[in-house]
Amino acid sequence: MRVISKRSGGCFLVALLAVSASGGASAQQQPQQPEQQQAQPQPQQDSPPDSNVVVYGPAPAAMTAGPEVKGVIAARNGDKIKVKAADGTSVIIAVNDATRIKAAGGLFGGNGGKLGAESLLNGMPVTVKTLQSGDGQSGADLVASQISFRKNDLKTAAMIRNATDQRFDEQTAATESLRGRLGDIDKYNIKGTTNVHFDTGKAELSEQDKAQLCSTASSAEGTENALILVVGYTDSTGTDDVNQQLSEKRASRVINYLQQKCGWKPYRMLTPTGMATADPLASNDTDEGKAQNRRVAVNILVSKSVDDL
Repeated sequence: MRVISKRSGGCFLVALLAVSASGGASAQQQPQQPEQQQAQPQPQQDSPPDSNVVVYGPAPAAMTAGPEVKGVIAARNGDKIKVKAADGTSVIIAVNDATRIKAAGGLFGGNGGKLGAESLLNGMPVTVKTLQSGDGQSGADLVASQISFRKNDLKTAAMIRNATDQRFDEQTAATESLRGRLGDIDKYNIKGTTNVHFDTGKAELSEQDKAQLCSTASSAEGTENALILVVGYTDSTGTDDVNQQLSEKRASRVINYLQQKCGWKPYRMLTPTGMATADPLASNDTDEGKAQNRRVAVNILVSKSVDDL
């Protein structure tokens, strides 16, 4: 009977221990539930890498279509170009081996050996299709996917570059001869002034203005030791900053036409300037007066030190 009693007590004790262990395990399992819930979102073996992790910049797959940029190449630095738009704003765009360079009449890839990034010359009007990082932020770097331009613009830009870089013997000799005869470069006699006019806020030349500019260049060519000084102006419409940029743009447009279409040599051109609303020809209180003030003055000058020689 005592043996049976011990077994019963032993069984009862074992049962209590089992219940206690079960209750302890259950109590220990309760605080683990939040950890199990946090562990659930962990990626499985077949999940792709986290696309938000970027080591060396956005991968090509993360690039999206960026804005189309139209303007003139203002500068180049390594694999980047600076494109200046008509409104005066500038954008830095990277160019790489994948960038397509498209001219009117055909597509020339850099790897094809016909036309590469080295042909993107300063002063050339271009249209650039871009890519940007996928975050869509305005400050994202832009990469050119395609750059297009006209063949005539490339030809003109190349001619200007060659004339500047190569320093042809004729131009070098003429420049040195002219410099040697200039005693006081800051004192000039004005031999004539031609004004070309523009629409409000515009810098485009009319056909009449173009003909007038070439006529002025021809007249200056017949004047011994003549130089040309181009000065841009605006009327009083717009802010000071806008008018300054516009006057400079008008002066640049006139200079480009004189050199590229009228054959005026760059070494016979004085440094141009934009004067905004300064020195008006007429009152800005009337439309007629404003029309006269929206101009570029093309001045034919001869240094007083060599005049009448």
